[in-house]
Amino acid sequence: MLNLARSIVFAIAAALITPPYALLAISLFFLPPLVRYRIVSTWSVAIVWLARLICGVRWRVSGLERLPARPSIILSKHQSAWETLAFQAIFPPQVWVLKRSLLWVPFVGWGIAMLSPIAINRSQRVRALKQTLEQGRARIAAGFWVVVFPEGSRVDPGARGQWQIGGAWLATHVGAPVVPVAVNSGELWPRNGFVKRPGTIDVVVLEPIDATGMKPDALIRLVEERVERTMLQLNGKASAS
Repeated sequence: MLNLARSIVFAIAAALITPPYALLAISLFFLPPLVRYRIVSTWSVAIVWLARLICGVRWRVSGLERLPARPSIILSKHQSAWETLAFQAIFPPQVWVLKRSLLWVPFVGWGIAMLSPIAINRSQRVRALKQTLEQGRARIAAGFWVVVFPEGSRVDPGARGQWQIGGAWLATHVGAPVVPVAVNSGELWPRNGFVKRPGTIDVVVLEPIDATGMKPDALIRLVEERVERTMLQLNGKASAS
């Protein structure tokens, strides 16, 4: 019951701050993308800190010293909405490859639209790959990192989705380093659950991969192998913290 009560308080707090942030984000459309990002992304940082304060959802990051010095492509495990928020507090300025329909969600989607995402239609695979390449190259040139969740949608703890090739395709074509990331957020912030549980989420930054000369399918298989191997070590760890 305590976790439910905390989750209700958190939901109310998030609902109160989201509309003003969305309106602020829209009003900043005229600013340069990186400047706009640094302002608008404070909403995501505020949400994860509210979750920490109210629900006890903490986190620890290992391997940050491995991050390349230049904009790279993060290919991450995806269990929860938590990482879509927390990565903005953990990693350098970033854009995400995401479903175009997310931009239509009132308030939240409007704010996301101001963060220069690469919004694709997944049903049009060839066009989506071309768009990811063109816009991804432009975002990297502008100083952004690119975050891709290769499984596409969130998966339950212990589950394994179908790893898609889009992020690897981008990396092999633009020559940017790939940073594999493992995260066990779904144990505390379930993908289809309202109640958040206290504990510590682990975010593990693995050794970057130089994609130069690699084929996209070989690259994504290598990233998948490394991330899923790390997930075997993380499963059950967050709930026990």
